[in-house]
Amino acid sequence: MENPLETARAWSRSRAERKRKAAEADARTRILDAAEQLFAGDGYEATPTARIAEVAGVPKGLVFHYFPRKIDVLISLVQERTAVTEDEVEAVPGDPAGTLSRLARRLPLRASPAMRRILFREADTHRSVRERLGSLNAEIIRRAKFALELALPGSRGDAARLEAAAATFAAVLLYQENLCQLTGHHIDPDAVAELIAHALG
Repeated sequence: MENPLETARAWSRSRAERKRKAAEADARTRILDAAEQLFAGDGYEATPTARIAEVAGVPKGLVFHYFPRKIDVLISLVQERTAVTEDEVEAVPGDPAGTLSRLARRLPLRASPAMRRILFREADTHRSVRERLGSLNAEIIRRAKFALELALPGSRGDAARLEAAAATFAAVLLYQENLCQLTGHHIDPDAVAELIAHALG
């Protein structure tokens, strides 16, 4: 027969462990949130670890507990907070413009405007960021090319043109946030889809 006192103690230990893990996860998330805000605004090099801790509301030592080096904060941000969402490509044969427009809406780059600024700002000086940006770009190109192949049956023999069209469209999806931040000019993906479709004939 179970000892009610032991059962209560085990439940209490389990509850305390869950609370501890939740608090740790919350602290780590706040550190990454603070780093994202600061790296986007001031840049990685200009942001001291102490400032990250201050904005996150945690002791500086806790930052080093989760991220032994400052670069580990940047690497974790880039790996965890940028992705291309996994969605089916919806292609309508004979309608490349509509297909690319649907792709733009259903295939968002999962990265906040701040994360996009970080990607572009730090790609020149940090190899891990440059590699991540390259892999995101390659994935969007791959999906755009596949969508165009489905929308334009029989076009696979014209791989170079499809690749160029996909790369152009990927540039709009990936880089427009950065362009908008720099210039205030927003590029309409639907208009670009129409231009690409027209160019492909």
